[in-house]
Amino acid sequence: MERRPFDQLGLSPEILRAVAKLGFEEASPIQTAVIPVALAGRDLVGQSATGSGKTAAFAIPVIERVDAHQKAVQALILCPTRELAVQVAEETGRLAFFRRGIREVPIYGGQSYDRQFRALEAGAQIVIGTPGRVLDHLARGTLRFDALRMVVLDEADRMLDMGFREDIERILAAAPATRQMLCFSATMPRPIQELIQRFSRDPAWLRIDAVAREAPQVEQTYVEVDRRSKLEALTRLIDVHDFRFGIIFCGTKVMVDDLDEHLHARGYAVDRLHGDLSQAQRDRVMGRFRERKFEFLIATDVAARGLDVNELEVVFNFDLPNDAEDYTHRIGRTGRAGRKGRAFTFVSGREIYRLQAMMRAARLDLHRGRVPSLDEVEEARTNVFFERIRATLEARDFKPHDRMIDRLLDQGYSSTDICSALIHLLRAGAAPEPATPGRGGAAAKAGAPEAWVEPGPASPKQSRSRAAAVAPEPAEALEPAPAEAAERPARTGREPGMTTLYLNVGRKQLVQAADVVGKIAGVTRLPAGVVGAIDLHQRHILVDVAEEHAELVLRKLTGVRMKGVALAPVRATPGKGGAGAA
Repeated sequence: MERRPFDQLGLSPEILRAVAKLGFEEASPIQTAVIPVALAGRDLVGQSATGSGKTAAFAIPVIERVDAHQKAVQALILCPTRELAVQVAEETGRLAFFRRGIREVPIYGGQSYDRQFRALEAGAQIVIGTPGRVLDHLARGTLRFDALRMVVLDEADRMLDMGFREDIERILAAAPATRQMLCFSATMPRPIQELIQRFSRDPAWLRIDAVAREAPQVEQTYVEVDRRSKLEALTRLIDVHDFRFGIIFCGTKVMVDDLDEHLHARGYAVDRLHGDLSQAQRDRVMGRFRERKFEFLIATDVAARGLDVNELEVVFNFDLPNDAEDYTHRIGRTGRAGRKGRAFTFVSGREIYRLQAMMRAARLDLHRGRVPSLDEVEEARTNVFFERIRATLEARDFKPHDRMIDRLLDQGYSSTDICSALIHLLRAGAAPEPATPGRGGAAAKAGAPEAWVEPGPASPKQSRSRAAAVAPEPAEALEPAPAEAAERPARTGREPGMTTLYLNVGRKQLVQAADVVGKIAGVTRLPAGVVGAIDLHQRHILVDVAEEHAELVLRKLTGVRMKGVALAPVRATPGKGGAGAA
């Protein structure tokens, strides 16, 4: 099935800007097929499974054909349920963002009439509604079809199954004979065909099949989680299952960049792949991924198309894919060569309806999962640490320290106390006690999800990931330092017990003080009081941190990206010029 970039579909600059703002890289098969025909003004019938990404296929032509200067209803979109009507209205609003003067309104039962009256009187051009409420407004005279140009039937078979056939026929009969009709249905029973024959004029028939490739070795799970809590859910699942090699799929380039920055801040070894990267950059990222130089690749569908990577343990659908075909393309990248793979899909709010539609249309086998609790995460972390110690003991891959142990034993300490103290030091060094995010501390500024209160200390898994993350790619463009560390100025008059660090980013990268606080809190899990005064300059930043934690901050920040620049922090020392020229 053909896919084409949006800029090859004859769309206006306003729509292309909206599509780019939403981060979509190319049209889906149904969008590629429908949009040119609909823009030409021809009636059409689209046979496509629910959840195939067809909302934008009809919403874009509707927006393009509406006259923003005419304050009257010009397009009517009929939906079977109020939930779908609201979802279509929201997506239409996002796509019409840059077309000034375009207004859409959802009208459905159970909502206040007054609000709908006001929206219609204000001159909304696009009405998205359920058949019953649309007929009600027609009878009241609050909805008029004098200027109607387009009628869209979304999920026509479901509307007929729900008993709306007579309502739909009355609505279509009241519409002008010259109006354009777009009908979308997953199936084509005889009543639908009769409806099309009666109310459409020489329609184009477009059939897009949702083909789901079998992935029998993949255990598929979906997790319902609030959008703000997806990041916390993702990291908990990674830590509980101790995943070390996988792909995280996002719906847009913007989301890929955002998630990449957040996971780097939490210490995971990740890299990104999307359409804004040059081919050379893509090849470099994929080369490092195949060599397992990092653990998780964050990618869009377009950038990840054709990837051939063996031994993937897991695929995460951080954003729900557009259709069942995209879903099976994603999860098919794990569970290869007879190995069993895992796939987790996050859904929030009304996305559950889209997922259920994809499951029905393509016979997908997903079972519902849940986000692990903090106790489960901590137990998993302990088990991972235990297994690392046991494996080291069995392999005898360590240097004996009999002399030091004998000295401690001679001083009266028991062997179990000595081991407990060593384990405590190891784990404490890997994970200082965190502040509680979401309660006004520095960690809250780091962007911790509001719905999760206490993420707990970082795990040995995270410590391992952080160690892999701190070494930047040799080709990575670090900002050249204006002077050697010895000449980097320290702030005069800093608070007692604080030391000043020099960061190689500044106002040029649009960095703000909150970004610095958030980044330090995110990678170190230290409380807010650790960070003191911050001086922003054009090309660098001077930040005071508590002396006792300075080395930890330096170590954790090294190689972590901030606003696209890999950090190379050092201690600032007194030099020429006081605070230094920016």
